[in-house]
Amino acid sequence: MDVMKLDYNYKGGNALTELERITSKAAEVQDNILCGILERNKDTEYLSKYMKGSKDVVEFKRSVPIITYKDIYPYIQRIANGEDSSLITGHPITEILCSSGTSAGEPKLMPTISEDLDRRTFLYNLIIPIVNKYIPGLDKGKAMYLNFVKAETSTPCGLPIRAVLTSYYKSKHFQCRPYDPFNDLTSPIQTILCEDSNQSMYCQLLAGLIHRHKVMRLGAVFASAFLRAISYLEKKWSQLCEDIRTGRLNPMITDPGCQIAMSCLLTSPDPELASEIEEICSRSSWKGILCHLWPRAKFIEAVVTGSMAQYIPALEFFGQGKIPLVCPMYASSETYFGVNVEPLSKPSDVVFTLLPNMCYFEFIPLGKNGALSFDLDDDEQVPCDKVVDLVNVKLGRYYELVVTTFAGLYRYRIGDVLQVAGFYNEAPQFRFICRRNVVLSIDLDKTNEEDLHRSITLAKKKLGSNAFLAEYTSYADTSSVPGHYVLFWEIQGHLEPKLMEGCCVAVEEELDYIYRQCRTKERSIGALEIRVVKPGTFEKLMDLIISQGGSFNQYKTPRCVKSNSATFKLLNGHVTASFFSPRDPTWVA
Repeated sequence: MDVMKLDYNYKGGNALTELERITSKAAEVQDNILCGILERNKDTEYLSKYMKGSKDVVEFKRSVPIITYKDIYPYIQRIANGEDSSLITGHPITEILCSSGTSAGEPKLMPTISEDLDRRTFLYNLIIPIVNKYIPGLDKGKAMYLNFVKAETSTPCGLPIRAVLTSYYKSKHFQCRPYDPFNDLTSPIQTILCEDSNQSMYCQLLAGLIHRHKVMRLGAVFASAFLRAISYLEKKWSQLCEDIRTGRLNPMITDPGCQIAMSCLLTSPDPELASEIEEICSRSSWKGILCHLWPRAKFIEAVVTGSMAQYIPALEFFGQGKIPLVCPMYASSETYFGVNVEPLSKPSDVVFTLLPNMCYFEFIPLGKNGALSFDLDDDEQVPCDKVVDLVNVKLGRYYELVVTTFAGLYRYRIGDVLQVAGFYNEAPQFRFICRRNVVLSIDLDKTNEEDLHRSITLAKKKLGSNAFLAEYTSYADTSSVPGHYVLFWEIQGHLEPKLMEGCCVAVEEELDYIYRQCRTKERSIGALEIRVVKPGTFEKLMDLIISQGGSFNQYKTPRCVKSNSATFKLLNGHVTASFFSPRDPTWVA
């Protein structure tokens, strides 16, 4: 197979056949991918520094260091300022992709080349054929899949800076795609391309309601975005019904593209449909609302792994537990990784099969706690001989993902902790565990995203039946000595102080040995605090982050915020009550 002519143009059954082929020859495909990257990019300034024009794979693995974003950023910045793409890649960089930046720290700028869209499209073209094996008949209706773009900026030399999904939705791969009955969206393309997320949301929901009896699947990229749409619907349903009843679009919609697109759907008044929707939305409880509004919907498609697992109970509430949750893919702004070949598995059991034709994969071995499985000083780089290839990972082991791409990332640490859960043909399947670099720390303690989420998931059960946790984030308060963990919780329902204190205790009991030692023996960490914020605070947080350049599609609630940041000030300004752990957590020497 000549990787230089690798074909990504597969759809439907052909895409599934290609999936079987590349996973059955994972080692060969990976070898060819790496050889192709080195052949193309051997003369770049970056690779020449380490390999001096060689394209030898052994030399690459021996000489090219394993890096993080700070190592490659100066090269990206030089290209953004007008220097040639040949600094890092043999093909022209066509745009800069901006990461969400809400999992940990500031957004990152990632180079991309035109053929990267082919790779992303290949993965997208796999999703519904895979699901259709388990849920047949998806070509008999429409998909209310909510897509959004964000306003783009540009580099000093004129390269567009876009979110990865905005890049895809603005590309010919999306806009000029042939009609596909498996991907017949309710949303007109003009409503997706509207950069005003409020107008886009209104029009996309209106289109979904107009087609409510044809909709067979629901979704958005992230669970949080889909729940945001439900929240928006709760506020706007009466106006949406009025549009359907009168056949006229709400005058708040001023975007010309949205106006034209919706005029094609609102061709005449439909008081009967409006009354149906009005009756459903005016019910006292919205439990099962998705089943009632879209009775033919067979599943909800959204990312529900990692920090998105927080939203599973809410999705199940609105779907009344009757609509399966499908988590279809694993991807990032750096590159796309893999797909879920068992889409009806429980969210807690979701694993992703890495696609060996996406990029070149390597893995840093980790211990179960996410720490490196070998000694390394803080200023040392990961030794080149410590990483393993895609087909040489071991079942049950934990790894940090490292990628090499055609667009100029070489042995780049993604920062995701994965566990090998099985194999699909030759290709390993991974369970996403957490991000390595999202932590709370006061002293010697290191609490990552997974530990925090697990402890809160167990602790929130203490709230009882009259309240539930809608959203959360955290920060390490070091303004006093000793410092302590602060959790911002948005709770719906009745607060009982004793139960809230019980939640504080429960969170601390689930944190790791070092944390509990620091709390109980060393006294270097103070009692954990839960600050309850007003309802709607986390929506305001999302609005703030999006207003600062974040992407609606890629938005994830930050699980840790920095003190004195705008996000912290917003959260702290909406606190209605505060509770501290009344006792030390259990610790045995």
